[in-house]
Amino acid sequence: MTTLSRSLRYAESEVIAYRRTWRGTLITSFVNPVFFLAAMGAGLGTMVDGGTGWNFSVPYITFVASGLIAANGMQNGAGDGSFPVMAGVIWRKNFFGTITTPLGPTDIIWGRLIWGTGRLFFTLLVFAVISYFFGALELGPAALAVFPGVLTGIAFTAAITAWTLTQTDGRSLATLVRFAIVPLFLFSGTFFPITGLPGWLQPVAYATPLFHGVELARKVALPDATDVVTTMPVWIHVAYLGAMTAIGIYLSIRLLDKRIRP
Repeated sequence: MTTLSRSLRYAESEVIAYRRTWRGTLITSFVNPVFFLAAMGAGLGTMVDGGTGWNFSVPYITFVASGLIAANGMQNGAGDGSFPVMAGVIWRKNFFGTITTPLGPTDIIWGRLIWGTGRLFFTLLVFAVISYFFGALELGPAALAVFPGVLTGIAFTAAITAWTLTQTDGRSLATLVRFAIVPLFLFSGTFFPITGLPGWLQPVAYATPLFHGVELARKVALPDATDVVTTMPVWIHVAYLGAMTAIGIYLSIRLLDKRIRP
């Protein structure tokens, strides 16, 4: 049995488990982004568009919706790389049971990524369709922007999986959300241009992974709105997220092997 077939077997087990738990992910996967789109875009957006400070070529709801595709990918990816991984090594210890089969740490990590990629595609595609019905984005460009959103999500899944495998209790996950995920969500260009931040904070924002995901999604979803994106080449965003994914996968496999091998 090849590594791919073993990884697909593990991904299949995640699908079977998700059939029993999917209701618990509805809020984080679908409801929260819709609330943000309705409140920050359709609600606040009418006031922003009517004011004097928004001098861009797209309505505010369009700006927010394009950024939320990547931000939603980050949130879902971070969730996949944290709580289920902590359960696998500490709470339920199901990873220890998995290695008693022909599957090993490499198969677990790749299997989780395969499963996560599929779930991200579905979740973000639904959000793209919702954005279309809100009148925020055209359906075609919004659907294409799902790909940068998935890349962003997988990068976070890989990196946070590696980080989670270094932790010893679940309290650190709340710290991760409070001091990493939430600030990234708010200050990486999702809801306002990076140029609106204080000058000293702008280089920090440009260095964050979510900025690269948001920027890439916006360049795909809004190809003609050059005033809401930077002149940074697309390959830089792809290389950043690709490197984050590759390093995260490598570290995750090594750390999981060290954690669960007798």
